[in-house]
Amino acid sequence: MPEVTDRYEPGVPCWVDVMVPDQQAALDFYKDLFGWQGEVGPPETGGYSVCTLHGKPVAGVMAAMAPDGGPTPPPAWTMYLATEDTDAAAHRIGENGGTVMVPGMDVMDLGRMAVAKDPTGAVFGLWQAKDFVGAQVVNEHGAVIWSELNTSDPETAEPFYRNLGIETAPMEGAPGYNALTVGGRTVGGAQGLENSPPGTPSHWLTYFAVDDTDSTVDALVRADGSVLVPPFDMMAGRMAVVQDPQGAVFAVIRPVPPGTA
Repeated sequence: MPEVTDRYEPGVPCWVDVMVPDQQAALDFYKDLFGWQGEVGPPETGGYSVCTLHGKPVAGVMAAMAPDGGPTPPPAWTMYLATEDTDAAAHRIGENGGTVMVPGMDVMDLGRMAVAKDPTGAVFGLWQAKDFVGAQVVNEHGAVIWSELNTSDPETAEPFYRNLGIETAPMEGAPGYNALTVGGRTVGGAQGLENSPPGTPSHWLTYFAVDDTDSTVDALVRADGSVLVPPFDMMAGRMAVVQDPQGAVFAVIRPVPPGTA
């Protein structure tokens, strides 16, 4: 089982969570789909649920709440980048054309977080680990395996993320697709919106590894989820883009075994 025990390097995707109107329904859905275990958390954490896989933290589920005077956010998955200093990173975001949507705030002794939007409109989070490093199981069925930036303006996004410690380089064998790297290690991907439906906004897409893409999608449909892009084969494996029953979008992929691509 691929376990993470060390702190994530700054710039590396380290956690994901989903915000939905019905938290318990989401917990039930992802338990059946991915095998997660989780329950509504205590009041001091706003009910936030840290879901586990094999007893290790894998993702978060929380109830959508309207900010003061604002509408309730739509259902969505949020990817968090590791940082050594949330407030300093938030300052750089503002200096480089981004928008801080949720300023830095402490989450008990677990860490310090913020939520921001890049200059092209893609939303992401920041996580400065204290007692909680982030996801402790990755790259296996039911866990995050890939984070992908889909942006309306790659030329603007590239220098913005460089200021957060992420470099961009063409990915070999994938024209028009870029690797996102931290310290020379690939940690995600990026592409434009040329192949997306008209009107698609910039966004980060979270991929979960599965043992069988088609059977996972079938199970999702039986549980009232929706298929946005049906299963298809590509260089990294067999993938699909889907929505949970409340509308949060994510991808599932059965990765190509190492050495067979």
